[in-house]
Amino acid sequence: MKIHHLNCGTFCPVGGRLMDGRSHGAHGRLVCHCLLLETDRGLVLVDTGLGLEDVRAPFLRLSRLYANMLRIQLEERATALRQVESLGFAARDVQHIVLTHLDFDHAGGIADFPQARVHLLAQEARCAEARRGFVGQRRYRPVQWGSHNPWQLYGPPDGEPWFGFDAVRSLDGLPPEILMIPLPGHTDGHAGIAVDTRDGWLLLAGDAYFHQDELASEHRCPPGLRAYQRLMEMDGPTRLANQARLRALAAERAGEVSIVCSHDAAEFAQA
Repeated sequence: MKIHHLNCGTFCPVGGRLMDGRSHGAHGRLVCHCLLLETDRGLVLVDTGLGLEDVRAPFLRLSRLYANMLRIQLEERATALRQVESLGFAARDVQHIVLTHLDFDHAGGIADFPQARVHLLAQEARCAEARRGFVGQRRYRPVQWGSHNPWQLYGPPDGEPWFGFDAVRSLDGLPPEILMIPLPGHTDGHAGIAVDTRDGWLLLAGDAYFHQDELASEHRCPPGLRAYQRLMEMDGPTRLANQARLRALAAERAGEVSIVCSHDAAEFAQA
């Protein structure tokens, strides 16, 4: 299995290092870290970032609040589709999309791959359909994914756990090296995606944390980014509990498991 790390959307929110812990100017830099897997079952995209139509007509598909607050950079070349094409593939080669969750910055590119089967926890699908509250109506954008077929939804985890975490195994049509790891808190149906590589496991933890220093201590997240996490969380205690479990996993299995999140630019560059 060959793994490509893709940044499918860049945000430059006001706040500089208060948002990313590193920038020296007025604006921070966050990414949309996605994975493209070359497998014997075709290409598998793990999260999609922003899509072509998000870039071309952002205010028809994205919340103006989030687009302006995050200062989303609208670049067609950054979309998953254009990056897939730059690697010599076509949209039809992407047979499967596996999602951590359905937030606008993770699911915007679904429509660019109409033949792909989308894999998602059933609880996340229910959250997205309900779109409860002020944040729910703005984070979940049915125009991005509402007309797509087919979907494959998964209920409670089955089979053996993965390093102490519940795991959804035997994802329909996917190689056994790809697992879905429920990590609720950011949303009720949020998941990490674990991939068995030649060199150990890679876990894309999605938005279970936002900054790589959080794998050392929950108190080491930049304050602006911490505030954004709290704004977006559906279940704060569960989110923090899962962060603590990820910290323990990173410490205890450092040689076996590599963990990355979706939005840390430095972590993406290292990957």
